[in-house]
Amino acid sequence: MDEVYSLEKIQDIIHTYQAKENLSPDFLLILLGPTASGKTKLAVQLAKKYDAEIISADSRQVYKRLDIGTGKDLQEYQDIPYHLINIIEPTESYNVHAFKKDFFVAYDQLVSVSKPAILCGGTGSYIQSILQASPYSAIPKNETFHLQHKLVSKQDLIKQLHTFKIPADFQIDWHNHKRLVRALEIVNYLQNNPLPQQPVRLVKNFLILGLNPDIETRRNKIDDRLNQRLADGLIQEVEGLLKEGLSHEQLQWFGLEYKYASLYLLGELTFPEFTTKLKTEIHRFAKRQMTYFRKMEKDGLPIHWLSGS
Repeated sequence: MDEVYSLEKIQDIIHTYQAKENLSPDFLLILLGPTASGKTKLAVQLAKKYDAEIISADSRQVYKRLDIGTGKDLQEYQDIPYHLINIIEPTESYNVHAFKKDFFVAYDQLVSVSKPAILCGGTGSYIQSILQASPYSAIPKNETFHLQHKLVSKQDLIKQLHTFKIPADFQIDWHNHKRLVRALEIVNYLQNNPLPQQPVRLVKNFLILGLNPDIETRRNKIDDRLNQRLADGLIQEVEGLLKEGLSHEQLQWFGLEYKYASLYLLGELTFPEFTTKLKTEIHRFAKRQMTYFRKMEKDGLPIHWLSGS
């Protein structure tokens, strides 16, 4: 854990919500923050302190063999048990609905043995899904629809979305291709169907801590980490995935490291172009993560920010 985040200060915050020595069995401590902010290291330290286990909220670390590019860094967990990492094949699809199901399986298992749970990750939509009800998330997903729109550009998806009447309370991520496809699927569905009404299970006893290093520190950490991932064999990992049978199209769907490594291996980018463009995209991704976390706050989810000052 970086020294700027005081473990004692964090424990004081936790203890304003929970007893000092014994956390309630159903209490969920949530650590969120942009990429490269040090979430895993802090989660491990707190897991040791409270004899807890870690549940991952990362939309890419669920995939087996996508290791270096997703930054699993499993050695950081040491002897702390973790959940929802390496649970599906890269050829399988995964979404917020699958995450909610898998999360509650892990969470209920821990609650049943009075083991504290720490949810740690940077996928804001996954985290929000277990804390707040979203009527639109109940709309069924049509895999055929998603396959049909997989190669449609973001610009064309946006044009199609603007041909529909979008509900005022329906929030769309206009920067993410997969979420644009899902948004288009939802507005299509609503043309002829009412919103599904069904009970939604949510976590009620929780505390959210947010790691928010200053922008310069965040940018430096992102650049250093990418350089380390390249040294650790990121390109070789992508080559191995291609040999396994994954297509360049599938790799590019995973975004960021896998998308740009694919473009480099296809000869569409030189190595300097690959590293420069990828660093730029990761910086933009971190900014989008922070934007989503701020949206969560506007939606009524309090986040205790650890600024790193």
